[in-house]
Amino acid sequence: MKLLELAAEGLKGRLLQGELGTETEALVYDSRKISKGCLFVCMKGANFDSHDLLAELPGMGVAAVVIDRDVAALPAGIAVYRADDARAALAALSAAYFGFPARELITVGVTGTKGKTTTTHMMRALLEAGGIKTGLIGTNGITIGDTHIATKNTTPESYEIQENFRKMADAGCKAVVMEVSSQGLMLHRTGGILFDYGVFTNIAPDHIGPNEHKSFEEYLYWKSQLFSQCKTGIINADDVHAVYIEKAAKCERLYRFGEKQAAEFTLRNLAHTADPDFVGMCFDFVTPEKTVPEVRVGMPGQFNAENALAALTVANLIGVSDEVLAAGLRNIRVNGRMEIVKLHPFTVLVDYAHNAVSMEALLDALREYHPKRLVVVFGCGGNRAKDRRTSMGEIGGKKADLSIITADNSRYEKVEDIIADIRESIVKTGGAFIEIPDRREAIFHAVQKAEPGDMIAIIGKGHEDYQEICGVRTHFLDREVVEEALREMGE
Repeated sequence: MKLLELAAEGLKGRLLQGELGTETEALVYDSRKISKGCLFVCMKGANFDSHDLLAELPGMGVAAVVIDRDVAALPAGIAVYRADDARAALAALSAAYFGFPARELITVGVTGTKGKTTTTHMMRALLEAGGIKTGLIGTNGITIGDTHIATKNTTPESYEIQENFRKMADAGCKAVVMEVSSQGLMLHRTGGILFDYGVFTNIAPDHIGPNEHKSFEEYLYWKSQLFSQCKTGIINADDVHAVYIEKAAKCERLYRFGEKQAAEFTLRNLAHTADPDFVGMCFDFVTPEKTVPEVRVGMPGQFNAENALAALTVANLIGVSDEVLAAGLRNIRVNGRMEIVKLHPFTVLVDYAHNAVSMEALLDALREYHPKRLVVVFGCGGNRAKDRRTSMGEIGGKKADLSIITADNSRYEKVEDIIADIRESIVKTGGAFIEIPDRREAIFHAVQKAEPGDMIAIIGKGHEDYQEICGVRTHFLDREVVEEALREMGE
């Protein structure tokens, strides 16, 4: 195909050599996968800049190349396009290479600090229940029908997104919902997509550091950029930064959802329920045109009411029936997100909460169910900002009846050093805690010492199925360890 020509509308830059109509047989951005006749996109990575390979490309049979910096000499005999940004160019080229599959799908992008994974799963559940086959891309991987594909990033590289959009369209999907991270926006992974719906859940300080964002202001800016590439924006009115997102939005239409601030989509009569066969909540979903009574959501927590409200808003706008809106989330389950492993006579759940904001929201939500004791098992990842572990220790000490401090992906730090930092902050609160460095032992202790009416939250890893120590990952899934402990108890 004449890929540069096909993607010309989405490219920003200029042709330096050759023709836009150069025939190319493949699109490649990984130098290890260069093939004869391909169009190769040069990019600067963390450890390697493929611009350094330019002189070798003609001998490797490359037909065309995209660069985004000035070079001393152009490679002879091949088409050269100088892009303003190679990653943005890759997104435009990927869309063209796979035949612009987003145009064949209803596309929904969800951004925010918390709630992206749960909200996208809720949206997919509602759309599928409404007869709309829907693909999913996010932290928990890519889902196309019954096929599940693991991913490294919440928002994959643009080539991978477009490749899977094509698979979804070819598999009969009519819609796709995906998590859109700030990194994904900053690195143009979602470039070339005009989302039908963009959703903002919330924002709080996170992902700020040497390899992420320089400041909260930068983080907020990139979150807002989803609303420069969607037709309809849907914003959580209850978030303090909603006004900023609204002002930055360039959508054709803009809606608000929320419970506290003025919004077109809201909820009423929220009730938390903990029956023998159902733990979650029930509320009335209110739109500008109607009220859908007694919507049941099979996940506990105020923040999950917000996630459900976002999902219901999108599903309603797409045209899902009231009957599906009311019942479609009753049995919702999301791996590692308020995932209930045992319900009675005590409750055990697994959640991904891995910072103080998420941890506090989770523990506050569980208090709504009036447990006899609220026990939290947690650690903190190594080689991350120290204040994350101290702030989590403070929350554990203030919000839980008992904190069990343990390991959690220590990476290249010592577990005992991380625990010491957590201990220092939890001691200041006067909260009860014990230390069990081995995570498996900590989970066993929490489960096997549980009393009727207790709620045990095992947090930090959620869906992750590994423990990382000194750069080595070994299989470890919190849910499996809970189930093992229960079997040993005869439960």
